[in-house]
Amino acid sequence: MHRTHRYMSSLFLAAALATPVAITAAPEPQSASVQLRVYDRDHKDYHNWDDKENRAYVQYRPENAKSAQEYSKASKKQQSQYWNWREGHPDNN
Repeated sequence: MHRTHRYMSSLFLAAALATPVAITAAPEPQSASVQLRVYDRDHKDYHNWDDKENRAYVQYRPENAKSAQEYSKASKKQQSQYWNWREGHPDNN
């Protein structure tokens, strides 16, 4: 009986000590708002391609008839032209 009591006490102590470590070691899920990071070579910075950037690109396309339907399918020159346009058209936040 005494051995069983010691064994159970040790087991509960180990569980109590391991629980905080197991909880803090769990990774946090990433935010779903950032879909893609795009590098702007001319301005040497990164942009998060999210819904706001997608809306800006949709606004940019009619103003620039040669732009591709999707940013990812545009040539490097067209992408560079978009980021130059984008620098002059910041979000209204």
